[in-house]
Amino acid sequence: MSVESTSVSPARQRNLRRLLAPEHVAVFGGDAAAEAIRQCRRIGFAGQVWPVHPHRTEIEGLRCYRSAAELPEAPDAAFVAVPKEATIGVVADLAARGTGGVVCHASGFAEHGPDGSALQESLVDAAAGMPLIGPNCIGLLNYLDGAALWPDQHGGRRVERGVAVLTQSGNIGQNLTMQRRSLPLAQLITLGNGAVTGAAELVDALLEDPRITAIGLHLEGVDDVAALSRVGLRALRAGIPVVVLKSGSSELGAQANLSHTSSLAGSDVLCDALFRRLGMARVRRVETFVEALKFLHVHGPLAGTRIASASCSGGEAALVADLAERRGLDLPPFPDGTGRQLQRLLGDRVAVANPLDYHTYIWGDLPAQTACFAELLGAGFDAHLLLVDFPREDRCADGPWVTTVDAFLDAHRQVGSPACVVSSLPEGLPEHVGERLLAEGVAPMQGVADCLAAISAAAEIGAAQRRSDATAPLEIPVEVVGEPHQLDERAGKRALSASGVAIPEGALTSADGAPEVAARIGFPVVVKAVSADLAHKTEAGGVRVGLTSGEQVRDAVADMAGLTDAFLVERMVEGAVAELIVGVRRDPQFGLSLTIGAGGVLVELVRDSVTLLLPATREQIADALRDLRIWPLLAGFRGPAADVPAVVDAITAIAEHARGDDALLELDVNPLLATPRGAVAVDVLIRRAKEDG
Repeated sequence: MSVESTSVSPARQRNLRRLLAPEHVAVFGGDAAAEAIRQCRRIGFAGQVWPVHPHRTEIEGLRCYRSAAELPEAPDAAFVAVPKEATIGVVADLAARGTGGVVCHASGFAEHGPDGSALQESLVDAAAGMPLIGPNCIGLLNYLDGAALWPDQHGGRRVERGVAVLTQSGNIGQNLTMQRRSLPLAQLITLGNGAVTGAAELVDALLEDPRITAIGLHLEGVDDVAALSRVGLRALRAGIPVVVLKSGSSELGAQANLSHTSSLAGSDVLCDALFRRLGMARVRRVETFVEALKFLHVHGPLAGTRIASASCSGGEAALVADLAERRGLDLPPFPDGTGRQLQRLLGDRVAVANPLDYHTYIWGDLPAQTACFAELLGAGFDAHLLLVDFPREDRCADGPWVTTVDAFLDAHRQVGSPACVVSSLPEGLPEHVGERLLAEGVAPMQGVADCLAAISAAAEIGAAQRRSDATAPLEIPVEVVGEPHQLDERAGKRALSASGVAIPEGALTSADGAPEVAARIGFPVVVKAVSADLAHKTEAGGVRVGLTSGEQVRDAVADMAGLTDAFLVERMVEGAVAELIVGVRRDPQFGLSLTIGAGGVLVELVRDSVTLLLPATREQIADALRDLRIWPLLAGFRGPAADVPAVVDAITAIAEHARGDDALLELDVNPLLATPRGAVAVDVLIRRAKEDG
């Protein structure tokens, strides 16, 4: 299954490439424009720079032009740093001239309320389809080709290949250029408001550059889910890993939380589901963001989660073991041959295990350390770690530590497997050591926890790449029009039954007829009050279970008389292995999402659930079940196993029913009873948009 690039014209794609890697640049404004010229020079920009100012004759020794119309030719890129009101006219002139694209530095647009939003609409109109980054952004830096549409200092330098970062925060972007962690930045783009050109279109353009090794996204929200889905799958199938640092947890669509599903699948959960579907590794901290991108730059996605670790400290070995377990990483025993060789090299006083504490008996011995590390790297695991913290350079000598790194690099040249040198503290790995490691194809990782998070992210992306052909792009959400209308339980169950979902045998009846219906169905039975106004019947006293006689049924309906005059009598489903919740919710940005979790009365208390965005395959649904904490119950922990294929069939049928109903808003099956002989939906809530007439 192929995924095309985002649906923009070839001309716009060419213009976007001109903007990101310009051969000539126009800068509009005063002091900010002058600084952009200085930064272009500092980064080694070899093209022409044309200042534009209505009154000045020169800026930074360069002749000033009065307007875009006077420029020698249409610039590939323009940096516009003029007041917000004047920005509109400048952008319109540049679009008319045929400019490749614009970086709009001014603020005061949509981030400043209704008046700013109106001004931003005028800016979009002025761009007339021309790529535009911003407004309300610092700019962009191209460390591959040497271009700085940037009005401030930055700490990066030219590279031949590296990672691209897109961020909605100018300050975070600038901070990333100042990092001392040996992360090779190839492109840095600050998105600002993203009024014209958003993250998805920029990622699509970056994927055209073979020098980009990984892409990092810092997002405060996801504006175009379908576009990000298309480009995310394109990146996944192209083998370019993507790491996401997302902040903010505001609701993406306001809905009444009538169902349990709504309480489990909020906006941030939907973002997680999107990133997981696209194989984008989500991280929570800037430090992890940097370390994950660095690891992926060096080694790319991993084939699995098996790691080996070595240090000369038992305390460090224990720390690695603890943190690896929390990250789902495996530290398997060394292969027999590796273990024997390590024992021979290290002696009887060293207990050979993974993680390995090789002690200090060979500390500073280059040949012995090289032989030890060659065995470590030859273990055949997915990643191999050496923990080393260098001493302070201003107070201490680092001779033996240098020898240790020399030995590790010598071993890596011999074996060549994925390798990292990891410091427990970020400052424990000096920048010049990191640069040396990077040049040798060894990842210089700073912070054990962040290193292991990065390895976990690389394994997660690798797994997603292997299943990418089975993943479909997300559909553009259907706009649902009409007032919300809740079906009563009987109507909801009949709708699901028509889609192939098993429901209990039962009948709708009056209070007087309930005992007779119960006797005909066969005891024990369940009696429920039926009304479209009852969202949660248990809390309202509208459910009685395990009734074994007509008298008990008569008493139950009498107790519920104040709720309704209609009752559903059903045969009680017995022998359940587990209770599940299966819910579908429609979000205005993400479309339909499917939530699967531990069900019954403990939904919100246990909060054991997985959310998938639809469409989802049967295999993805089965994988989601295995991710639940209650999976051992389904698999037969200390008792009979559930009929898992039937459970998957039922959930698949519920998802397909939802996809076939364009008026569906919410659907809750709670619980879906998983039994050894099937799966039965015993409680159903459906909310739809009421059609006119």
